[in-house]
Formats: sequence, structure tokens, C-alpha cells
Amino acid sequence: MSPLCSEERRALLDRARQAITHVVRRQSIDDLPAFPAPPGKLAEPGSAFVTVHASRRLRGCVGRTDRALALAEVVAQCAIGAALHDRRFRPIDESELRDMTIEISVLSELQPAAPDALEAGTHGVMLCRGERRGLLLPQVAADRGWSVEQFLQEVCRKAELAPAAWKDPETKILAFTAEVFSESDFGAGFYSTST
Repeated sequence: MSPLCSEERRALLDRARQAITHVVRRQSIDDLPAFPAPPGKLAEPGSAFVTVHASRRLRGCVGRTDRALALAEVVAQCAIGAALHDRRFRPIDESELRDMTIEISVLSELQPAAPDALEAGTHGVMLCRGERRGLLLPQVAADRGWSVEQFLQEVCRKAELAPAAWKDPETKILAFTAEVFSESDFGAGFYSTST
């Protein structure tokens, strides 16, 4: 998929915010509003992660990599999941909506990759071994200044494997890139009018 234009990014961010606001205020996912049919690339199958911050603290991050749904639908589902169902955090409550900021990472297709082909901060990684899986987005390595080896060790930890498990031939390494954008890219006025 080619990069999204500014209007497409705004549409995805708005959809994510509307979905979160609705479920937090109504405490139900059963009566989500009918979103307009997504145009163009937003209707194509896609995979994405939605990250939610409130008062500048991480409050949830949930994604899908299976490319089974339209990108716009994936974003709405992941936004709700990040706000309510990330097991690391309590669900977002209505008092946090005003200070909430949403970031979306639209993923490329996952491809098998050798460790020496990875670039920290450019590639995200999903690591698989048996039933265990771990995934970290590319911006995690960039934000923390990790080398490729540190990044792979952290993905192993996320998969609940030994830090060196990435070196084992039985461990599958899948790499991807991500188009990352946030409400903060559009200024404070963008999201304060959407709540």
C-alpha cells in the first residue's frame, strides 16, 4: 500500500477517536455508530496498531497483523482494544478522554527476515517460536536508542522467551515497516473538537 495522504490519516484518527469516545461514554461496544463506508485505501485489507496516551502516559496499545479486514475497520477495533482491553492497564475512563492522544501505526506486510537485514528504528519485528509470539513496533527501538540486538532481545522477552532465542534457527523472525502518525501531528485543535 502506498503512503496515506493527510486526509486519509485524519480520517483514521477521527474514526479511532470516535470509537473510543463512544465505548467509554456508553460502556458498551454493542451499539457503535454506523461509520461511513471508508473510501479508497481505507477500504483495502490492512494491519495496524493503535496506541493511546492519556496525560502523556501510555494507556494502551493493541494491533492486528492478519490483514483480514478493511484498514478503517482494523483501526476502529484496535482503538477500542487499546482503550479498554490492554491487560497491562485499567480501561480508560471518561475523565481521560480530553487528555487522550491517539497514534496509529499502519503496518506493511510481515516478511521473513534475517537479523543482519534489520535496521533498528526502521523495522518492527514479530518473533514466533511454537505458540509464543512477541511483536514490537519500529518506533520502540528508535525511542529507546536500541541496537538491532537489543531490539531482538526485547522482542524475545515480550514473547516470554530467553533473550537470545532470536539466534535459534527454530525461531521465526518476521519484519515490517510502519507508517506512524498521531493526532499531535495535526495540532491540539484536531482532537479537542472530536470529543
